[in-house]
Amino acid sequence: MSSQMPAFRKVVVAAHPKLTDAIQEAQEIVACLRDGGAHALYCKLYDEELRQRIKSGEFDLLIALGGDGTMLRAGHLCGPHGVPILGINMGRFGFLMEIRQKQWQEVVPRLLQGDYWLEQRMMLCAQLFRGIQPLGEWEVLNEVVVGRGQIVRPVHLVTDVDGRFLTTYVADALIASSPTGSTAYALAAGGPILPPELRTILLVPVAPHLSIDRAIVLAEGSWVSITIHTDHRAVLCIDGQTPLDVLDGDRVEVRASDHFVQFVRFQDPGYFYRNLTPHMSQNPSTGNYR
Repeated sequence: MSSQMPAFRKVVVAAHPKLTDAIQEAQEIVACLRDGGAHALYCKLYDEELRQRIKSGEFDLLIALGGDGTMLRAGHLCGPHGVPILGINMGRFGFLMEIRQKQWQEVVPRLLQGDYWLEQRMMLCAQLFRGIQPLGEWEVLNEVVVGRGQIVRPVHLVTDVDGRFLTTYVADALIASSPTGSTAYALAAGGPILPPELRTILLVPVAPHLSIDRAIVLAEGSWVSITIHTDHRAVLCIDGQTPLDVLDGDRVEVRASDHFVQFVRFQDPGYFYRNLTPHMSQNPSTGNYR
């Protein structure tokens, strides 16, 4: 069920740098796009040059080859600048990917004809404060995690919602997730699966001790404040990236971002539930599935 959309003409193809097959495949996609009359080129996914070129409005589509981590990186690059993303699964899981390896030969003509639809996914905005001093701000596609570091002792996380006290979690961590992230770490911690088109924030504690142990889904427009109390190392982690050390008394605020990620889709809108069962039945990362 694709509606007529503008044809893509300025396309960048990016692959995970450690996937040799993906890099070769990306070069083939570039050649195919050029044969179809599009201006297409290959860029390395983690190069700062790519970020600057996307920011300058040079591209109207990014094609990402890799796994879900590649799509998170692509979302961070493209979401704030309104550039749609098409994901080609070269990894193991591919919750966020649209098409399989080699299937791109079928869909490139559709891209060039405007035969697709765009799915909008909510992003979160996370800010870190030390007192009144802001220390950083991030755009988030999956989740914000505030929790303990290497020492296996819980942290105290004083949590407010919309400026009102909710509870103090005594836990390994607290996850503040977007609906997209509800199938990631939040799911592994026992949270519910949310439809990706929602604009809600999901709170899921990790290993809570004698404190609220149920996930909470916040209304659209809500914001969360998490104040860390600890006498040992604690961290802030954004979308699975390298954790940042936080101190006792630091505060993390999470709310809906003004930006969203646009994924190019060819399947009908019911794809999410249709694809959910095979993903949930077996985890390909174990290597022992059938």
